[in-house]
Amino acid sequence: MRIRTFQGLVPTQKNAPEVAAVPYDVVNREEAAALAKGKPFSLLHVDRAEIDLDPEIDPYSAPVYAKARENFDRLQKDGILVRESKPCMYLYRQVIAGHSQTGLVTVCHTEDYEKDIIKKHEKTRQDKEDDRTNLVDKLDANTGPIFLTYRQRPGITALIESFMKDEKPINDFTAPDGVRHQVWRLSLGLCVSLTGLFESQVPCAYVADGHHRAASAFRVSKMRREANPNHTGQENYNWFLSVLFPGNELKILPYNRAVKDLNCNDREEFIKKVGEVFTLKPTTLKSPTQPGQCCMYLKDQWYELTWQADKNASPIDQLDVSILQDRLLKPILGIDDPRTSKRIDFIGGIRGTAELEKLVNGKEHTVAFSMYPTTVDQLMAISDVGQIMPPKSTWFEPKLRSGLFIHTLEG
Repeated sequence: MRIRTFQGLVPTQKNAPEVAAVPYDVVNREEAAALAKGKPFSLLHVDRAEIDLDPEIDPYSAPVYAKARENFDRLQKDGILVRESKPCMYLYRQVIAGHSQTGLVTVCHTEDYEKDIIKKHEKTRQDKEDDRTNLVDKLDANTGPIFLTYRQRPGITALIESFMKDEKPINDFTAPDGVRHQVWRLSLGLCVSLTGLFESQVPCAYVADGHHRAASAFRVSKMRREANPNHTGQENYNWFLSVLFPGNELKILPYNRAVKDLNCNDREEFIKKVGEVFTLKPTTLKSPTQPGQCCMYLKDQWYELTWQADKNASPIDQLDVSILQDRLLKPILGIDDPRTSKRIDFIGGIRGTAELEKLVNGKEHTVAFSMYPTTVDQLMAISDVGQIMPPKSTWFEPKLRSGLFIHTLEG
């Protein structure tokens, strides 16, 4: 697959901790506003510019994108974001609770996305895709990197580890959530070597997180190449900001489910129906310990659900989240389409099972399901056969920070 250096915008070393922001889509408006309060340099003022406008404004309206551009320009004018002196790549390491992962920050070609050399495993929602397309087009920039993974290659890992051992990071800070972020700027020679290795040894990559950002980058690229009679394929708009991690370093947390009602069943009827489909028993366990198992919470009581997957089924049908959807959520609770249903919410595993208990005990929801995490191997296997996972099947942690590297489309 193709990668290349880019001459992007980066925060000054002093301001990097203040600029760096969580991805736009892991927080709602109120949470984004709280995180950015008192932090005028936070990239949330660009990625979620509605926080600087009337709370009643449509977050997908033109004034929001105009405000994003205004805030983006201000960060550059005030010297908070500065242009690199020459094209380069970076290494980006994240460390939390003893877990470490290191990715290569580069740009990937939108044609590789179009041709499925960069593989997907999720469908996108049109409204969210339109939103990011409008933002990228208005900013002329990719502000949030796409989280990609690939099957580990020893030669690539050895080069990266050797470089980090001998060089000091240009940024090194720990965010309020406890995640340590380290950045190294690579030498030109190493950039050339890695470009060659990825072209010769890495036949494909997989979108781990950021399907809407990737789809939007492709859409903007397509619009601009169609409007450019002198298009060559090498223009900056053909490339999008990415961080490539070897799959063996990644950590996937579960993506849990909470449903607001029992679909006209009372508690006893519901438990009876679930027990006819799964092996069910009360438990003190709150998180499953292996595949083929999940934990269900009804007020004041946890239950263990177990089942046998059909080993002859497709990779998608063997997923725990697929089995829960096909055998319980749809037939018993009436959740026909979890992508659009207003009766189900998805809770990232980082919030823990206490969040599930809070939702159910607070009567906002009636039942919750604590899932066993999908694996990177499952993600790759499903992507390889062109299948689409159920929504909210994976929660990668830690999340990449936006603002540490920005790829601009012009120039």
